[in-house]
Amino acid sequence: MNLVNKIQGLKKEKKALLLAHNYQRPEVQDIADYLGDSIELCRKAMDEKDADIIVFSAVDFMAESAAILNPDKKVLIPSLGARCPMAQMLTAEQVRIWKKKYPETPVVLYVNTLAEAKAECDICCTSANAVKVVNSLDEDTVLFGPDYNLAWRVQRKTGKNVIPIPSKGFCPTHILFTKGDIQLMRDQRPDAVIMVHPECIPEVQLSADFVGSTSQMCRYARGTSATKYVVGTEIGLIHRLTKENPKKTFIPLSDGAICPNMKMNTLERIFLSLKEEKHVITIPKSIAKKARKALEKMLFLL
Repeated sequence: MNLVNKIQGLKKEKKALLLAHNYQRPEVQDIADYLGDSIELCRKAMDEKDADIIVFSAVDFMAESAAILNPDKKVLIPSLGARCPMAQMLTAEQVRIWKKKYPETPVVLYVNTLAEAKAECDICCTSANAVKVVNSLDEDTVLFGPDYNLAWRVQRKTGKNVIPIPSKGFCPTHILFTKGDIQLMRDQRPDAVIMVHPECIPEVQLSADFVGSTSQMCRYARGTSATKYVVGTEIGLIHRLTKENPKKTFIPLSDGAICPNMKMNTLERIFLSLKEEKHVITIPKSIAKKARKALEKMLFLL
């Protein structure tokens, strides 16, 4: 019996659900029960009432969110080393320091944060709904973290004063893209639509044809008539886009746009995680309770 069949057998035996982020390895995406962005997957987990175990093939903060929103399920992450560098850039203590500086200012945190930081915010957001979340607040000034580039986009789209915390938080993969990369693609692929993620630097966002989250990119590719797309995000999304749109062509803006943390989850590690029921995501109840409120406020707006 091959590894895929073993994983499928264990899933059935243990009433387990395998969730995979759009940036996972192709072979992992292909065996997932659900594929999507972090919040799409957490909501799927919430909808699956019969599942006892969730194997979340992604990075730490995503598995934490699943555990927070599904306290009655055992949530496993295949690799403890799959940690999001951006999420590590904003600790709970740092959020508290910023709150003291701006005591009357609401705190909006990107879901790409650890549970301890989420517990200190007023509401969470995704790259897809960040503008909507900030617009839902009455205040004209907000603290927003940890991604500086997404904060820039939110300020541009809402007209509000968006204070980034920390001042220069970023995704190591998305800041690799440059305006020069886009110009090169314009020259080489003049007939292609260029779409990029809002974690890219401002000049890259301004140079693209479409800016959106991974889920928004997928919908955009399905709903538009173009046949060629240049994709400015982690290259894992190319696999899904190609499967869903077999008659269209998708070219990475950079072949080097690889998140090594996302790629740490392999079929072997998924199998072992499910077989031995490791590594279990555990979050202190006091932190989970506060973080859940921030996530639920966001989900209410979706």
